[in-house]
Amino acid sequence: MSQTLTDSSIRRLADLPSPKGLPLIGNLLQLAPERLHLTLEQWARELGPMYTLDLGTRRVLVCSDPELLQTVLRDRPEGYRRYSPIESVIAEQHANGLFSIEGEAWRPQRKLVMQALAATNFRAFYPALQAITERLRLRWQRAADAGETVDMAVDLVRYTVDVTTALAFGEDPNTLEQSGNVIQDQLALIFPMLMSRINAPFPWWRYVRLPRDRHFDRSMQSVREHVDGLIERTRARLHAQPGERPRNLLEAMLIASNEPGSGITDETIFANVITLLMAGEDTTAHTLSWTMYFLSAEPALQARLHDEAATLMGEALICAQYDDVKRLDAFEALATEATRLKPIVPMFFTEAVADKVLGGVAVPAGTPVFFVTRAAMLDEQHFGQASTYLPERWTDDRHAELAHDSRAYVQFGAGPRVCPGRQLAGVEMRLVLSMLCRNFTMELATERESIKEVMAFTMMPSAMPVRLRARR
Repeated sequence: MSQTLTDSSIRRLADLPSPKGLPLIGNLLQLAPERLHLTLEQWARELGPMYTLDLGTRRVLVCSDPELLQTVLRDRPEGYRRYSPIESVIAEQHANGLFSIEGEAWRPQRKLVMQALAATNFRAFYPALQAITERLRLRWQRAADAGETVDMAVDLVRYTVDVTTALAFGEDPNTLEQSGNVIQDQLALIFPMLMSRINAPFPWWRYVRLPRDRHFDRSMQSVREHVDGLIERTRARLHAQPGERPRNLLEAMLIASNEPGSGITDETIFANVITLLMAGEDTTAHTLSWTMYFLSAEPALQARLHDEAATLMGEALICAQYDDVKRLDAFEALATEATRLKPIVPMFFTEAVADKVLGGVAVPAGTPVFFVTRAAMLDEQHFGQASTYLPERWTDDRHAELAHDSRAYVQFGAGPRVCPGRQLAGVEMRLVLSMLCRNFTMELATERESIKEVMAFTMMPSAMPVRLRARR
């Protein structure tokens, strides 16, 4: 029998524990955006798997139960949506694409994006992906030969910008071989400001422009000009070759926009180009960076993976055939395990669309519901030897004590709005990590304790300096 908000058997939000706050503003001053995930995780350890906090006049439900997260993610868009400030803040930048759009508007956009990022398209794209990966290998080879420290956080973002732009928009910006004011440098400034605005108690930027707001405006203007150029060049190509089948996402969106009732407008196209640029470079790059953090401390694991890469790849320095990519499970497992311990998505920000009962707690419509994800991934009930970095738990079924609970690992989301780029991310991670282990040894060029977790929409390392040595 379904429960209602008036059932006597269910608890109210006011019945749950809460961290101490201040009158009127509640817990706002305790929630620094760059450390938000750490703060919510600490309160979860102190208060339990469900508690509330106050954001001024709004009471938020915070939860660390993975099954309840699965329930919410699968009840979208009818029952839950993303936290509403996400949509409103991103909409101000005309970037309200597939990631942040809500309601039924996301369905036609998702269909196009899913078709463009489907694994069936990767075979034709693989030569371009190989070329970009070779560019990265040569960059690392030069650094190794010169004894230079590699800033992995920078190199990997540039790599993923190049891959995403080439696949989705048909152009290779080659940010890996450029310096100075490349598009990646502008993108890096956007997420921290969006995070700050989404969590702001008051939208100051709508009334007063601070120096950081003007700096943000300049970065967004550079990105807009870059995107406008992509769109105009693609339109020109389509005009010169009428009737051609779309070869990438941008062409597909432009062709669809000419169909009656498609719902794909120029604003939709612009928003999704920006969304894919930002999401494509951010998530995969930070996943790979955190993988370097763990892999660099495991020379024996590096040696074992070098042997496996050499066996699979022979004399090739990069995986030569697309069909061989699926044999690189062990390399993707490196990244999966890294993001279990250092989740790039440590929180999900949702909001109830209708009155709900979640875990025996009444959740009125409009209530923000925040989930923290790491607690479940560090729980021995879900992962054996949960505090230890053990990539083999994802590939080797012979060790029952390392069994993993896939429902507690939600870095790509779940339900109807699961991440459409997860297949591309998997191919990138397999290709980069197999190339790295095949050709180099690595170690951190700083103390591990000096690398901090920074929340800027996704959770990234404060830096990732690495020393590479070429394998001869």
